[in-house]
Amino acid sequence: MKVLIVGNGGREHALAWKLYQSDHVDKIYAAPGNDGMFEIAERVDIDSNDIENLAKFAQENEIGMTVVGPEEPLVAGIVDYFVERKIPIFGPKKQAALLEGSRAFAKEILNKYNIPTGEYEVFTDPDTALNYLKNADYPLVVKANGLAGGKGVIVASNYQDSQDAVARIMEDKTFGDAGDRIVVENFIEGEDISIFALTDGQTILPVTSTKEHKAVFEGEEGPNTGGMGSYSPSPYVDQQMMDQICREILRPTLHALNSEGIDYRGVMHVGIILTESGPKVIDYNARFGDPETQVIMPLLAEDLLELMQRTNDVKLKYKKEIEIYDSDAVCVVLASAGYPLTYKTGYEIKGLENLKQHDDLIVFHSGTKLEDGKYITNSGRVLGMTVVGEGILSVIDTVYDYINEVEFKDMHYRTDIGFTISNVPQASVE
Repeated sequence: MKVLIVGNGGREHALAWKLYQSDHVDKIYAAPGNDGMFEIAERVDIDSNDIENLAKFAQENEIGMTVVGPEEPLVAGIVDYFVERKIPIFGPKKQAALLEGSRAFAKEILNKYNIPTGEYEVFTDPDTALNYLKNADYPLVVKANGLAGGKGVIVASNYQDSQDAVARIMEDKTFGDAGDRIVVENFIEGEDISIFALTDGQTILPVTSTKEHKAVFEGEEGPNTGGMGSYSPSPYVDQQMMDQICREILRPTLHALNSEGIDYRGVMHVGIILTESGPKVIDYNARFGDPETQVIMPLLAEDLLELMQRTNDVKLKYKKEIEIYDSDAVCVVLASAGYPLTYKTGYEIKGLENLKQHDDLIVFHSGTKLEDGKYITNSGRVLGMTVVGEGILSVIDTVYDYINEVEFKDMHYRTDIGFTISNVPQASVE
């Protein structure tokens, strides 16, 4: 079978890497992909939001499965467009993807069906929002309603912070139309985790738990990014906790969507805070996360294509669970200094060839370009260094050891990925 992957980052490289291992996959295309994927996928010069031309390519090349990485085309309705033309595609339709595309919609679903979440208010104009925030209890979380590339969430410790957040989102339009509305939530104390699940609209099965570090600097300081690192599984999610999350969040969410007449098929990625009173939802995503996919795919002990086909064909009920290897995986993102704000690219990446000697390391390319046989930086997030092994503490140490073997000008990375785990000693990073 021929497979088309839509997107160009580390997530898409990880999806291609996993699908390449399937006995059912003969060829992989990536649109637009990145140069670091060339050994396993052929790049196609079509933008991930160019739905019409993606469908045309899929039809002309007899693509057996299109896999959508980023959220924008899902929210724009790429799945609906493909399904109408009987082109196989994996992911939720537009109405279902609204669970990620609108935080206000997601909160309405959570509230209506009594799924545990924080208290919130929705505002459509800055003045009304500011009047509310003057007398609010802090800290609060101010969120752009729409898609903001994982960056539209601002924690406000006081009224001045919330003023700045409202100005950035609603007045300065830092996140474009995503800031037409804002959601203001109570700050929830606890460990934040992500749960990834597959659902065919009737059955929902958890895949695994992850932890993502979004802030650009150590200690969760600085602006939010698309993700600076992740690990899986979360030590805070044992079988008892996963059962509780399934019982109180995953299955009730599927029931809520069905009650609203929404047929959700694909990945459901739920951001959760583990509070003293139980798990609470902070947000939903309608696709695999980045860089969480870079730790999920190496741990997945099943054929990814077969799981996608089961999901599309409403056959997940025949599986009791999704198998995951009994290992730990950690991914640290190497980025360009200045990301996510302003940064320079075009610098040679040194040491990549030597990294191939490490059997426990997978290097996923997020933003690289191949010029004259050498890789150069081509984006804010450049590489995802993923190590798989036994014992989370050992794996953390190993990934930082390997990072010492690669370099490029203005290379930036966090030195504390995974250090929220209790009693984790500081990894040795020079």
